[in-house]
Amino acid sequence: MVTEACGTAHYWGRCAQQHGHRVTLLPPAYVRPYVRRNRTDRTDAEALLEAVRSGQIPPVPVKTVEQQTLVALHRIRDQWMTTRTARINAVRGLLREQGMLLPTGAGPAVRAIPAILEDADAPLSAPLCRMTALVYEEIRQLEDYIGALERELRVLAEADPVITRLREIPGIGLVTATALTGVVGSIHAFRRARQFASWLGLTPREYSSGAHRRLGGISKRGDVYLRRLLTHGARAVLHAAHRRTNTHEPLTHFISGRLLYKRRVHNKATIAVANKLGRIVWAVWSRDVAFDPRPALPEAA
Repeated sequence: MVTEACGTAHYWGRCAQQHGHRVTLLPPAYVRPYVRRNRTDRTDAEALLEAVRSGQIPPVPVKTVEQQTLVALHRIRDQWMTTRTARINAVRGLLREQGMLLPTGAGPAVRAIPAILEDADAPLSAPLCRMTALVYEEIRQLEDYIGALERELRVLAEADPVITRLREIPGIGLVTATALTGVVGSIHAFRRARQFASWLGLTPREYSSGAHRRLGGISKRGDVYLRRLLTHGARAVLHAAHRRTNTHEPLTHFISGRLLYKRRVHNKATIAVANKLGRIVWAVWSRDVAFDPRPALPEAA
């Protein structure tokens, strides 16, 4: 069975495997160049066959039910987080038009809304005050939903030793660790750490010809959600390293030893640390070992 790794492909792939069939899932982006003329069922089937015959496209592992459950939970959480941010920004803009400013940050802004609504001297009309109160209740309800979902993730994480080991890495928390195990599936599909970082879109985009090698910005290929989580984790690591300069963690030595804060702008330093985090994730996961904060000793000659 050969098909593209999209939609319900993983479900039907599991069904086919239960009946003893061999399943090959191919990334849709790599199959598309093999499609000739317009897209039809016939041309799609021919493109899949040509892609398999090339032998140069790595197949996508069929996800288990647990992995698809993690992916589904993260999609729900991401939608709720997006809606919560939109509601907070809407309230912030409406109150600013009335001459009232909310504090910077989502948490402080939400905590400041009730005091404004209860202030009798606030220049808010009664209809606007009532509607703002409804939006505030919606924000609080979304936060309750997000908290309940994260408790479900915590229960699933406690039963998975891979997630437990990944959470020991600086910058990798509950959300990032569960997202990695759900989206990546099998880490053994990547032969080395750089290939995994490249799949995440954290390696430079190359424009080379002949003896001239040109490296641009990151490729931004792969899963956007994973790259965003690793980038947020890298920002946290940079912030901790900037405040704790006397620690002996390898990531701190990587940051301070190369003087990323001085040689690079903040965003470039963040991506460099995110790339490093991806490589550490590959090493811990593929080698089935716990994260060791101590630097590796050089091998004896």
